[in-house]
Amino acid sequence: MTIQRMHHVGIVVEDLAAATAFFVELGLELEGGGPVEGGWVDRVVGLEGVRSEIVMMRTPDGHGRIELAKFHRPAGGSGDRAAPANAPGIRHVAFVVEDIDALVAGLRARGTELVGELERYEDVYRLCYVRGPEGILVELAEQIG
Repeated sequence: MTIQRMHHVGIVVEDLAAATAFFVELGLELEGGGPVEGGWVDRVVGLEGVRSEIVMMRTPDGHGRIELAKFHRPAGGSGDRAAPANAPGIRHVAFVVEDIDALVAGLRARGTELVGELERYEDVYRLCYVRGPEGILVELAEQIG
């Protein structure tokens, strides 16, 4: 058996509305969402008494998805929201964007932090990292040419 395709990346957040608004600002589209609870989810995630809410978002091309999840129960840890790009674990999500300058300016005007600098990678991409709500690192890449 082999993997057929990637379905989504899950991100646990405390403020579901703020995280949703951030990804909408990046250009993702709301696909759906709602409450998730019951014995089946307890067994899947290995926790007891799960009560959560999710939001599914997709890229405009329909190929990439992000699941934002807020766990109301059980309480989780706080994590390291300021973890640097080289900390172990899943560190960032990357998106190809149009007009990276305008997007970064709009995000910064709303308080999103530019992690380093906007740089050129050879003649392929202009790249940067931004830190969104709850410390979520997002790489933005605008293809050159």
